[in-house]
Amino acid sequence: QVQLVESGGGLVQPGGSLRLSCAASGITFSMYVMAWYRQAPGKRRELVASIFSGGTTTYADFAKGRFTISRDNAKNTVYLQMNSLKPEDTAVYYCNARKQWDDYWGQGTQVTVSS
Repeated sequence: QVQLVESGGGLVQPGGSLRLSCAASGITFSMYVMAWYRQAPGKRRELVASIFSGGTTTYADFAKGRFTISRDNAKNTVYLQMNSLKPEDTAVYYCNARKQWDDYWGQGTQVTVSS
């Protein structure tokens, strides 16, 4: 059974930081492209960042310079370090694991940026 379990969300003030974690089980983690998506109320889910098995990363424009995605293949975990958070970053953040036809999602973790 595949499980992706996100943690680390919460309430943070504008300008603050959060680190999200996603622990994977039931997959050969190192073979999967891992990604973070987010979905704000009334908006479509959007890609935040992705990291390939070899460590290559991609970022949405809004994430560049503020967010950093990383992975620890030994711990089957992917991270998203988010700095300089803005109110518009408020959303549910989802972890995604993808390989060919396999596509798995976590349950999401709420991030709220507000003073």
